[in-house]
Amino acid sequence: MKETKARLAALALALTIVAAGVGPAQLRAQGASNPPGTAASAAAGPPPSTGGFFPLSEVRQGMMGTAWTVFSGTKPEPMQVEILGVLRGARGPHQDMILATLRGPRPEYTGVVEGMSGSPVYIGKRLLGAISYRIGQFSKEPIAGITPIEQMMEVRDLPASGLRTADAGHTPASATELATSQSAGPVGAGLNFQEIETPLVMSGFQPAAIQLWERKMAGTSLAMVAAGGMGGSSDMDMKPSAAAEATMEPGSAVSALLVRGDLEISGTCTVTYLDANHLLACGHPILQAGPVSLPMTTADVVTTLASPLNAFKIINTGATVGAFTEDRDSAVGGLLGAQAHMIPMHVAVHGPDGNRQVNVQILDLPSLTPQAVEVVLYDALLESNSSTAETSYHLTGNIDLEGYQPAPLNMWVSAGDPIPAPMEAALQAGERFSQLYSNGARRGDVQSIDLHIDSIPRLVKIDLENARLTSNDIVHAGDTVVVEATIRPWQQPERNIRIPIRLPVRLGPGNVRILVSDASTLDRTLNQPRLMSRPADLRALLAENRRLHADDRIYVSLLVPEAQAGMDGESLTSLPLSVANALEPVRSTDEINMNGESVDVAGEAPAGGLLSGFQVLNIHVEAGGSLN
Repeated sequence: MKETKARLAALALALTIVAAGVGPAQLRAQGASNPPGTAASAAAGPPPSTGGFFPLSEVRQGMMGTAWTVFSGTKPEPMQVEILGVLRGARGPHQDMILATLRGPRPEYTGVVEGMSGSPVYIGKRLLGAISYRIGQFSKEPIAGITPIEQMMEVRDLPASGLRTADAGHTPASATELATSQSAGPVGAGLNFQEIETPLVMSGFQPAAIQLWERKMAGTSLAMVAAGGMGGSSDMDMKPSAAAEATMEPGSAVSALLVRGDLEISGTCTVTYLDANHLLACGHPILQAGPVSLPMTTADVVTTLASPLNAFKIINTGATVGAFTEDRDSAVGGLLGAQAHMIPMHVAVHGPDGNRQVNVQILDLPSLTPQAVEVVLYDALLESNSSTAETSYHLTGNIDLEGYQPAPLNMWVSAGDPIPAPMEAALQAGERFSQLYSNGARRGDVQSIDLHIDSIPRLVKIDLENARLTSNDIVHAGDTVVVEATIRPWQQPERNIRIPIRLPVRLGPGNVRILVSDASTLDRTLNQPRLMSRPADLRALLAENRRLHADDRIYVSLLVPEAQAGMDGESLTSLPLSVANALEPVRSTDEINMNGESVDVAGEAPAGGLLSGFQVLNIHVEAGGSLN
């Protein structure tokens, strides 16, 4: 009778834990004892990483161990682990996996959840490895794969690779490689195993910005965005906290920040191992990027959401404790007390409802940094009560590259196009940044990204209706002629703009064309396509970007029948015939383009918005001096 009552009491206690989400810490506060059969009490905490390692060669079916993870708060809780066996080569050649079943009220209710990756498993006081894989999404039992600690320690013992991703000899992972590394897991015994997803939290972002990120990250684990929040401070100069570091232990939740500041993107898993300097977590890669430089923070688990489809931990990031420096196949590793290298990004938006600023730091990783720039800028443009479907934007600013003059940005985006203006502005700026950031000749860091956006509550489209000469089309070299252009702003009366130009005295007799155009047409005419597909050198690309013309002006250019060459980002106009003949033989082997007409920008005027269109006029130059 007494035995029956004891079993009923234990069952009632387990049901209370499952239904009410009450953990061992709360039970201890109420004077209750831990459920029968747990390997250790939560009060004792997980064994330290100095207790030694349990060899993979000694693992046998039926062994019982204890795993530690955080279900709520910051204190790791224990759960029983029953070893089912070892799957040889399940994670790849010579990369084994230990198969186990999780026991206890918590895991049997929640299952294997996102964020549990890295949860340390001990047999006695010796560390066996980290929970890191699961089977499917609708498994009736919490069966998990464990990455052996011996394979994780290989990450700790790698040569120091620094705290930035641009180290010599490292080839950054491409977006395709990231998708491949995250989309499939090892296969064992006919069952499909996959890495336990790292719950990605985007704090402070609008839903539309999160959707943009998910589209950009489709095919990778970073496409799965979970609920959560950011740390209590948006200060970007967060130095590692010794007090917070002292709270870290095996089983603690730990976060890697991809973006921090006024907005935050973080991925969270569990600490497996730590010593005086090093920390290992996850038991699998987050990005498979190799050397990385990401802030490492504590994490507070608000609650663990149980779901047969997608169970995950809802977390708030906490204080900085170091930097993750390695993202490898068996673990992510970092240095306690280290500071990560990130790229400062400042966005100032000026509009009818006032001014606002977004200040963040973003990761320095070629496969993800351009996407992070786009989503941060997109969100900054959405964060406005005055933003509507008819809001247009004028974006200016600089991208500051170490060792080079800052690269200026000056672009207009009008509402009314199929792509919403905020997204179009973000994509255009992201593409311009990516051209510079991903250039193979770049050696230094990106020092900062500074953007200023004027929000305009109307469509700023302007069409060039037509253009004409106000005088006779028969002229002489040195004459001043006037071009009159008719432009039509969106749903406004058309207006005329007169632009006087002076013809060069060097013009010989014959026909000359005049191009009246917007900026993009003029830039395409100046920058003729190259014969070779080799990417432009960074200095040439910067020079070419600095010569781009403003989109809100109308330009009048002479198309003079003289040779023009483009090289190193510069356009050399009106070349003497001897120079053109010297360049012609090397145009197919060097980054040189040749054109039979030289573009001479003779005049310009403000258009008042985003101008589009062009027209070509013809004049005939007669021999003789100027009439005026």
